[in-house]
Amino acid sequence: MDISTIIGMVGVVAMVLFASFAAGGNPLFLLDLPSFLVVVVGSYFAVGVALKLKDTMGIWGIAKRCFSIPTFNEKSIIQKMVAFSEKARREGLLALEDELEDLDDEFMKKGLRLVVDGTDGAIIRDLLELELGQMQARHAEKQGWFFTWGALAPALGMMGTIVGLVNMLQNLDDRAAIGPNMAMAIITTLYGSMVANTFCVPFATKLKAHSAVESNSKEMVIEGVLSIQAGDNTRVLAMKLMAYLTPADRKVMEAEMNT
Repeated sequence: MDISTIIGMVGVVAMVLFASFAAGGNPLFLLDLPSFLVVVVGSYFAVGVALKLKDTMGIWGIAKRCFSIPTFNEKSIIQKMVAFSEKARREGLLALEDELEDLDDEFMKKGLRLVVDGTDGAIIRDLLELELGQMQARHAEKQGWFFTWGALAPALGMMGTIVGLVNMLQNLDDRAAIGPNMAMAIITTLYGSMVANTFCVPFATKLKAHSAVESNSKEMVIEGVLSIQAGDNTRVLAMKLMAYLTPADRKVMEAEMNT
């Protein structure tokens, strides 16, 4: 679980409530059901106008990904590629065919299958990069859902503000109605900003970071597959792939390979 997502969201809400309390107000006054309905529910329906129904329904499943830390086992990719390289140089590329069925990485399996089939390196690169590009496009589309929601939520907040002001002006003779309508007018703006800046934009940014990590792992696979196809020395292959690791992970990997 990605605890930073929970800490961040709870922290923002806690700071807003604490600020209200520290200024001498009652944080409970910030809780307003009409404002919630206008901003949160209303902006979600507005997202439904922009997206297909299945995408609107599926946005919650995408949001769940921000509460987990994806792992793509970059070290394992290097270890597998080194092992495949050693076997290919020792027994030939066709010897890799028996190993492919045990691979659980479909992207790596596809690339190595092309190598075993004798496909030209340029064609292999084009095919794998095409698949990588399509994956990145799908990820960018889903990130865009949250950026869209982030743009709509403050707008719905302003709409709620207008509704509250109109209701207040229509009932100036009723002093009891002035307070609730003024609260709705102001709090909807707050809710719109919080939905956009606590939920939508941060989630889109986190999804973008997840996509970058996955893309990096697939680029490693492409580099490794092409290196095997070209018959590179195993140590050269390892050095190429370790360039994709962070400096700290690279040191650990180098130490493991030298033992």
